[in-house]
Amino acid sequence: MQLPTEKPSYGVLDGVKVVYSAVEIAAPTAAAIMGEWGADVTWIENVWTGDSMRDTTWVKEMERRNMRSISMNPFSEEGKEALRAIIKDADIFIESSKGPMYARKGITDEFLWEVNPKLVIVHVSGFGQYGDETQVNSAAYDLTVGAYAGIVSQNGTAEQPMNISPYLGDYINSLMIISSSLAALHRVKVTGEGESIDMAMYETLLRVGTYYMMDYMNAGITYPRPGARHQNLCGIGIYECKDGYIGLCLYGVPQNKHLLERIGLGHLWGTEEYPEDTSALWLDSPKADLIQETLENWLKTQSKYDVQADFVAHRIAAQVVNEFDDILAAEHTKLRECFIEWENAEGKTIKGLNTFPKFARNPGAFWRPMPALGADTRDVLERAGLTPEQIAFLIESGTVKVANEE
Repeated sequence: MQLPTEKPSYGVLDGVKVVYSAVEIAAPTAAAIMGEWGADVTWIENVWTGDSMRDTTWVKEMERRNMRSISMNPFSEEGKEALRAIIKDADIFIESSKGPMYARKGITDEFLWEVNPKLVIVHVSGFGQYGDETQVNSAAYDLTVGAYAGIVSQNGTAEQPMNISPYLGDYINSLMIISSSLAALHRVKVTGEGESIDMAMYETLLRVGTYYMMDYMNAGITYPRPGARHQNLCGIGIYECKDGYIGLCLYGVPQNKHLLERIGLGHLWGTEEYPEDTSALWLDSPKADLIQETLENWLKTQSKYDVQADFVAHRIAAQVVNEFDDILAAEHTKLRECFIEWENAEGKTIKGLNTFPKFARNPGAFWRPMPALGADTRDVLERAGLTPEQIAFLIESGTVKVANEE
């Protein structure tokens, strides 16, 4: 299939140009979402194997839509100049590497600002651009930055901490990359001066994981790993019903009253232990063990769908734990068009997510499927102003590769 090369006009980021050099999830997904919102995205892949996401079978088709692929080594002398040509009219450049690797190889912020002083530069790494040298230069993935940030230790059971899957740390960082990039871009519009962002992935997870760490830092309180439940409240967590599982988030005065009555403990309500204004059933309250045990035993006799209907009717947050088939069959996701189909570059029908959130006046869109490695090398370099002779030299020197050309 011949892919289009002229991006149509759509989305809230129409007119924004994003260039990124990264693999896997955090930075590429940020670029992908901005592409869904209308940004023109150029994807720099290495000249050897390209992005490791290409090793996947299906997810790459969703994560690499709306992109132009150039296969290039940006660290040779020729590659550095080609990179500067590509970013000279870009708004945002995102790179993901181990610590200050780009600066060590001569691609400093100042080097890029020489040709584009308004450029927003985002350095994504596991542990930042500076700090303890051993930590800065440590290899980093979603799990390892989560382990370092202490969020992994807060999840799991008393016996063992648990990873936050699937790749939650990466995807949270994707959203932080987007928000910080666009915040910086707003400032550039005001001042005319570019910005450099040091995005240490573990720090994003610190921001997520300090909810309970604040109790520890200020009062020395450490909550146990909760497993499928809550650290310090009754009625919050994943519970087993006779036909599956349900997620409950119990909080509020009328909500607590209804639940206690529903499970046969209504006599506790209005007592000294649980006054009629009790908004939270704390785990350290007098009858917490009784409440938890009674709730667990009662739920095992109930249908998850009946519990959901009853609790929701009484303003208790309750939701059946959906499996893949459930969420795909749900009427709500169908009405909101959460899942769509498109054709990939080989003409095969792909099923995947639509773009989110839903912008009323400038909706997101998809204008091309994932391209082959280096499919847009010539087009990107031509758009950057390079002559046919310059492009031929870059190909001959091995600085760039073109799809289906050796």
